[in-house]
Amino acid sequence: MSFRAAVEREFRVDDGAVDTHALDPGSRCRLDLGGHVHGEGATLQEAADDLVRRLLALAMSLRSEAGFRVSPEVPGVDLRWFEYLYELGAIAARGEDIRDRVFERAA
Repeated sequence: MSFRAAVEREFRVDDGAVDTHALDPGSRCRLDLGGHVHGEGATLQEAADDLVRRLLALAMSLRSEAGFRVSPEVPGVDLRWFEYLYELGAIAARGEDIRDRVFERAA
């Protein structure tokens, strides 16, 4: 099995997926969540930590009083994405770790 095959994985996130990519040993890893948010790091663990940090920031921003704005120039806002972020925020608000939800294995 090649290094690339060993590090490429897909995880379930509603109808999307978290894709991992590492082109060569020593290159940076990138986890992409359906084009909405990504995490990067020298290892898959660092990339996962970065992705979780970014997701938490978005989720908590959505749940805050200030919320966040979506530009009217953004085409076709996917409401499932906001439902997912809200769910992650609810998990975090209960003091639970969102990693289990983010990295659910595809069946």
